[in-house]
Amino acid sequence: MPKADIHPTWYPDAKVICNGEVVMTTGSTHPELTVDVWSGNHPFYTGTQKILDTEGRVDRFMRKYGMGSTDSASGAKKAAKPAEAPAAVDAETPAATEA
Repeated sequence: MPKADIHPTWYPDAKVICNGEVVMTTGSTHPELTVDVWSGNHPFYTGTQKILDTEGRVDRFMRKYGMGSTDSASGAKKAAKPAEAPAAVDAETPAATEA
């Protein structure tokens, strides 16, 4: 048996309110719960999406780590590296066949 006078009051029919409407009842230590999102209006459950502007973040990440071709300097660096590598390989190949 629980001790008397140490537990909060239990409300077995607490109302959950979203946008001014009672959406469900549940048990809680508060008589009313006000929520912004519940399963009836959450994008995951309703199948709708909120459009977020993530293009700026992705472009910034790509520029920061040199992964994108949006920056002309990083594009020039990438173009220079592959051009140097085949020249070095071609120079070594004849020497290896002559020896």
